[in-house]
Amino acid sequence: MRRLAPLATALVLAVFGFLPIANWIPGGRQQPRYGAFLDGWLSGTAIVVGAAIVLAIVSRRFPALWRDGAWDALAERWEAAPVRWTAAIAAVATALYATIALAVFDGRPLLIDELVQAMQGRIFAGGRLWLPAHAEPAFFSMTNVVDGGGKVFGQFPPGWSAVLAIGELLGAPWVMGPLAGGAAVAAFGAWLRVAEPRRGVALGALCLFALCPFIAFMSGSYMNHVPALACMLAGLACMAWAFASPAPRPWLGFASGVGFGLAATMRPVDALAFALPAGAWYLARAVRDLRRWGDGLPALAGVLVPIAGLFWFNAQTTGAPLTFGYVALWGPQHALGFHLSPWGTAHTPAMGAQLVNLYFLRMQTNLFETPLPSLLPAIVALGFAPKLSAHEKCLLAASAILALCYWAYFHDGYYLGARFFTPLAPLLVWFTARLPALLRERFGEGAMPVRVTVYGFGVAALVGVGTILPLRVKDYGTGLVTMRWNGEAAARAAGVRDALVFVRESWGSQVMSRLWGRGVSRGDAEVLYKRIDLCALDSAIAWMEAGGTSGGAALAALRPMMRDSAALVPMPDTPDPSGRKLSGATYPERCLRRLAEDRAGFTLLGPLLASRDGNLYARDLHARDTLLLNEHPRRETWLLKPATSEEGATPVFVRVSRDSVFEAARGETAKAGPSLRSGRQETGPSLRLGRRGGGH
Repeated sequence: MRRLAPLATALVLAVFGFLPIANWIPGGRQQPRYGAFLDGWLSGTAIVVGAAIVLAIVSRRFPALWRDGAWDALAERWEAAPVRWTAAIAAVATALYATIALAVFDGRPLLIDELVQAMQGRIFAGGRLWLPAHAEPAFFSMTNVVDGGGKVFGQFPPGWSAVLAIGELLGAPWVMGPLAGGAAVAAFGAWLRVAEPRRGVALGALCLFALCPFIAFMSGSYMNHVPALACMLAGLACMAWAFASPAPRPWLGFASGVGFGLAATMRPVDALAFALPAGAWYLARAVRDLRRWGDGLPALAGVLVPIAGLFWFNAQTTGAPLTFGYVALWGPQHALGFHLSPWGTAHTPAMGAQLVNLYFLRMQTNLFETPLPSLLPAIVALGFAPKLSAHEKCLLAASAILALCYWAYFHDGYYLGARFFTPLAPLLVWFTARLPALLRERFGEGAMPVRVTVYGFGVAALVGVGTILPLRVKDYGTGLVTMRWNGEAAARAAGVRDALVFVRESWGSQVMSRLWGRGVSRGDAEVLYKRIDLCALDSAIAWMEAGGTSGGAALAALRPMMRDSAALVPMPDTPDPSGRKLSGATYPERCLRRLAEDRAGFTLLGPLLASRDGNLYARDLHARDTLLLNEHPRRETWLLKPATSEEGATPVFVRVSRDSVFEAARGETAKAGPSLRSGRQETGPSLRLGRRGGGH
């Protein structure tokens, strides 16, 4: 029975990490490339194991190729000066992560989540919690930015943005991610010195964690996963050292609580998953020995300090301490649980199982980036593991709770790998590093299984570094081209200063932002966008803008238009097929013009909103652009759009005459003539009943 936990964990990892469960469940998200993954695992494992067997056999004939206890000798040197060695490893890791941040990610936030948190950091650096909302938010709105109640702020908890604010003040926000990664390495090393009695395993796990590609790439980004992990590992390390002391260590307990609390200000779900087993351990020790309340109560106090700050921030922004920005933006459907998602699709236990399966399948590749399935060594190690220690149980429980939480979460968190499972890396790395030692204990020093495993690790690492990692670096380094473009530098080069710059986004983005501008929630806007013909939706919004309809009245007017949703098809002949078109519908000139503009190319407004070059960047909304022209009569007017229709084309600044904007607006308003009567959409004669030549 004492081996039940490691065996059960190995079984779960094997099932969810190797089987295509997602493909067996109808609907939802699937992994269409599973066959290619399986072929790669089989061929990669065969190559690695085959080469390792040959090397193991050769090493018996040539003793110079194998030295028993060589790694343990190195570990003894680490043990002699653990702080210095751990600091050196963390420093090397930080330098590696900083190189990745600049060379691979250009030192810029590339994902919308990164961008929003970086923008919030800039708001903090300016001495504010939020910015005042514009009277016409459609010009400036973003997906994950709250712009209601007269306030503009990011939807995410404030902890990581507060750290990025320090980077803003130093002029290098990009370096905060690498520094957080280095802190995670140092905290993991401090924890291993207590949790892992085998010095060789502890040093191996520390080095493997520091060089783990998944952690390295995530540390080079602006994402908050590694910073939160660093705080949680610091909490675990302080707790471990407090428990290792025969007498209570209140300050270590307090520091432990602060670590978990700081993690909660960045990623509350992750912090909860790690704090629950830690808190249970504190309580159990205090119940057995009343003196240990000297650890537990300070730990509780430490947790409450950052969380009090988090609740204060929520109260200042959303108006309620327990209401987070993403709940204010998306509604209660954003919470954990099995219910309708914010955009109207059901999240069920089966759908959650699909996501967990996809996360583990992705971890097989992204964790170590070698030809071996990344989870395989940890699974084998768990199979050989004896009874788990208390530290192993704590980390295993935290990892299990985290996986269960994201089973109950609707969103597919994919960026640089299975990012929601970042906190599982310490457990997987630890057991991967333990495998040679476990085999040595089972089969003896220098036995063939030990040699094959060690050589296999070496071969896998060489193949990964030589072939797989360069491809990954190229993939990450060339993606998201538009987000990498330096708009401030381009504006200076084009002589655009203190100007009003309209940014040409896709038609779909324009319609979505105008829905938000009418007071329609992000979740309701997603549903409407997917279930109403794009031209009809555009016309209905124009009618509401002209009449001042907003909020609940706007939503009530738009909902009946979803009755034709079964007849919708993806928008044809456009680089943005996210919009929907009523099958057989004929569009008026205005909508055809929007489609032609999409085909000519569009770019993104988001990366420019935080620019500090003195220009005012706003979304191009055509006839409504006159509102900003009237508000800023002395600014020069420019249009930013791609130079060509090719994907990834560089945006260019085009000078625009203010008079031409007003003239075009008058012409468009005269031709549009939208109406909305009793829920029936009318955008022109041929779309009166929704389809050409017929009704319903």
